Amino acid sequence: MARRKRRETILVVGLGRFGSAVALELESLDHEVLVIDPSEQLVQRYASQVTHAVEGDATDPDTLLSLGVDELRHAVVAIGDDMEASILATAAIADLGVENVWAKAATASHASILERVGADHVVFAERDMGRRVAHRVTGQIIDYIQIDDDFALVETGPPSDELGRTLGEAQLRQRYDVTVVSIKPAGGHFTYATPETVLAPEAILLVAGTNAAVERFAAIT
Repeated sequence: MARRKRRETILVVGLGRFGSAVALELESLDHEVLVIDPSEQLVQRYASQVTHAVEGDATDPDTLLSLGVDELRHAVVAIGDDMEASILATAAIADLGVENVWAKAATASHASILERVGADHVVFAERDMGRRVAHRVTGQIIDYIQIDDDFALVETGPPSDELGRTLGEAQLRQRYDVTVVSIKPAGGHFTYATPETVLAPEAILLVAGTNAAVERFAAIT
C-alpha cells in the first residue's frame, strides 16, 4: 500500500520530554517534523524518529532562515528551562511570518511575554497535566480534558440510579446541565449518543459541561 502524502512540515524547537513527545506524535500523524535543539546528543537520539533533526540555535534568525522556517505555517517552541531562549526563539519564529506559533510557558509572566513577542497559543504543560491528574485521583473521573476556562470533557460512568434507562428517559441534560456526547459500552467502542442509547452497567460516558456541572455529575456515578 502506498504511503499517504505528508500533510504539513512543522517546526518543533527543543527535544526535552515535552518537545520530543510533540515531535513523535506529529510524526505518527504523518506530518513532516523539523526539530531543532542545541544538544548534539538529543539530536542524534531522535534523528531516526523524525523527518529532520538539526543541531542548532533556534534563537538565531539566520539559522531559522537557512532551514526554511519562513516557509512554514506551524511551529512549537517547547523550551522549558531556559526562559530567555524560549522568548527569543518565539520572537524570531514569529518575526519570520510563521502564522501559528505554539509556545510552552513555565509561569504566568513567561506566558505574557510569549504572547507579546508573537506566540499565538501558550501551553502550561505541567500545570495542565497536574489539573488533569487531580480530577482523576478519586476514581470518579476516568479522564478529564479542559476545553476552555470553564468548560470540560470528562469520561465517567453512568449514574447508578439511571441504569437500564435510555438517555431520553434519563433527561441528564435537564437534570444535571451536562451533555452526553458519546458512550462506550463494556467491551465495546465509543459511539455517538442518541436519545435511544441505554445507560448500561460498566459503560463509559463522554460528558461535556461547565467545570462545576461535570464535577457534580461525576460525583453521583
